[in-house]
Amino acid sequence: MTGSRTRIMVVGGGATGVGIVRDLALRGVETVLVEQKDLAHGASFRFHGLLHSGARYAVNDPAAARECAGENRLLGRVASTCVKKCGGLFLQLASDPDDYAEAWLAGCRQAGIEAAPVAVEDVLRENPYLTGGLKRAYRVEDGVIDGARLVWTHAFQAASRGAKVLTYTKLTAIRQAGGKVEGAETVNTLTGEKTFWECEMIINAAGAWAEEVAKLGGARLSITKNKGSLLVFNQPFTAKVLNRLRAPGDGDIIVPHHTVTILGTTSINIEDLDAAPPTAAEVDQLLAAGRELIPEIDSQRLLRVYAGIRPLYAGAVGGNDDGRDISREFVIIDHGREGLRGLVSLIGGKLTTYRLIAEKTVDYVCRELGIAKPCLTAQIPLVAPELLRGERGKVSKYVFRYGEKGPSVQAVIDAHPEKADVICECEDICGAEIEEISSWESTKNLDDLRRKTRVGMGTCQGLYCSFRSLGAAWRFLREKPEPPLQQLLNFLENRFRGQKYLLWESQIRECELTLGIYSAIFNIERAEESEV
Repeated sequence: MTGSRTRIMVVGGGATGVGIVRDLALRGVETVLVEQKDLAHGASFRFHGLLHSGARYAVNDPAAARECAGENRLLGRVASTCVKKCGGLFLQLASDPDDYAEAWLAGCRQAGIEAAPVAVEDVLRENPYLTGGLKRAYRVEDGVIDGARLVWTHAFQAASRGAKVLTYTKLTAIRQAGGKVEGAETVNTLTGEKTFWECEMIINAAGAWAEEVAKLGGARLSITKNKGSLLVFNQPFTAKVLNRLRAPGDGDIIVPHHTVTILGTTSINIEDLDAAPPTAAEVDQLLAAGRELIPEIDSQRLLRVYAGIRPLYAGAVGGNDDGRDISREFVIIDHGREGLRGLVSLIGGKLTTYRLIAEKTVDYVCRELGIAKPCLTAQIPLVAPELLRGERGKVSKYVFRYGEKGPSVQAVIDAHPEKADVICECEDICGAEIEEISSWESTKNLDDLRRKTRVGMGTCQGLYCSFRSLGAAWRFLREKPEPPLQQLLNFLENRFRGQKYLLWESQIRECELTLGIYSAIFNIERAEESEV
């Protein structure tokens, strides 16, 4: 086992974890982040992409509503490459109760959320696919946020300030002496290499896995693991986020996200994190709810269904079990009260409030360690202003996609113009992007490449772009721990996993085409029999 040292270890590579590492790095505090898989592989990627205005929580969770409203405005400034301020509509149907709408308006006023009335006829003129049973409509400052882009942009900036960000690195043990953390043991899940990290403090930001991390230190957490499933349609058929103006329920949010539309979510409490796939029943639930707002929603082509896990803090063990009734406020838990100083856990919150959670957590940790340095994450943008200004006022699309790494993609195109040819038509990803991003040390396989570039996430779901990407990235992917053809097999299997609950009409035809291409032409079924 090798040895290393850091002052603070952060466990968990979602938005909150990388937000904490960025905050610590900007304050000049030595830190390392460990993530058992790829960054943003969990709830920070597997959600609807909504940047909340706070209006959804105006009635039942006013504190979360105020937090979301403030962070929504702030992120529009400091994370502009990750955010699209498209706006949102809250729509009341004739069947929705008036008393809830009145309570909602009052809650928005109290939380400082602008909810401007919009004439129903104007809404229907702009959105003719909506039901004619609309009663009232209000405009709010909802937006769309790219979770994976947000997470990786944070990681880039933190690393540039001296932080270490280690993916595929799992925490296996917490060493303690005299009731205080003295270090942590980790293992690289791809190579098996073990490392002992001497550290003063561990911050547990592992989301749905936070209970398991706490157990390594002999501590316990009370978390409700709440699964939310979402449907993906093959085109952005709405320009604004659409919300039902009623008490939060299944299928009441519709989000235009990049080249697709996402309808969600369900709310089901689970126990086993490794056995929480979406179900056919949830697909039916979501479509039934969507049909109330968009009667012809079944005519839209579905691409896939996926699920994410919300880690919600329910207070004491045996507390409230209803996922929708649990507050989206966050909780900072110092396990020193249980006899283990140096271990701090975070539970709850929304992706919209990740920066605020990080700020409050790092403020607390710095007080404990005697560090008197202010938070800078509300002032320093994720991407340098000079990059956003660009040449002659034109910002490269690669800067928007990859932040400070964007110019390196452009450099590949400048040197090799033929690499500007498109590899993934659905998401408009070119060969230079595939080549450059696959060369990064943090890109361990084809699926990591997908999260960073969105290749394979459009209409064809990787039908054509997966083998093209493998070819464009071959010289780099062949150096990764997994053989390239195994990476392709895993990629295709992961794409199919989200499609198998939707195999009807055009979707089943595309799956048959995919099977034909990869089995009959590429003989992929026999790849495992040879060296992959």
